[in-house]
Amino acid sequence: MPNEHQIPSFDEERKLKAQGYQFIAGIDEVGCGALAGPVVAAAVILPPQVDTPWLNQVKDSKQLTPERRELLSYHIHEIAVSVGIGAASHEIIDTQGLTTARRLAMKMAVDQLSPSPEALLIDYMSLPGVPLPQKGIKDGDNLCVSIACASIIAKVARDHLMMDFDKTYPGYGLAQHKGYGTKEHLSCLHRLGLSPIHRRSFKPVKEIIYGNK
Repeated sequence: MPNEHQIPSFDEERKLKAQGYQFIAGIDEVGCGALAGPVVAAAVILPPQVDTPWLNQVKDSKQLTPERRELLSYHIHEIAVSVGIGAASHEIIDTQGLTTARRLAMKMAVDQLSPSPEALLIDYMSLPGVPLPQKGIKDGDNLCVSIACASIIAKVARDHLMMDFDKTYPGYGLAQHKGYGTKEHLSCLHRLGLSPIHRRSFKPVKEIIYGNK
């Protein structure tokens, strides 16, 4: 289990820098467990030296309040060498599967980085389609500063997307639960039926389509 008091470190970045890599991207994605909307990934290259008063507040985005995430996202954008954001839609999740969607969103985020990264630190996963040195780190958003920064950027970006979807598809409470399977969300689904952005391949949504069989 992740330790909520764990403070991410630069240990992994230092190891890669000792091998001669300069531009190291931390990568993470959010939205995997949601019933609606895309998976969103972020890639962040931090400068060689980061000395800011807010750095010790950086951690896995799930452990931060929305207000704290917004503030940290702003600060990370401000100091980062480069930030990339990618998204894989609910259609891709339904037709190609969640793992493919996650990797696609991550690759899109990496492709947006300028300068291009020389090595990747990824939360848990690997990216077989990206020909760069890379390391998948279990609980990376708790252990590695670059990955934790990426998790914050991705979460804030996805939250904003879901708030926009709430205006397009009102009545589901998307701005509040961000597409996750809360009691209120499931109640809205039973009452209103599916919106165009609901994931048809996910069990709670399937049960509404086909009945609880």
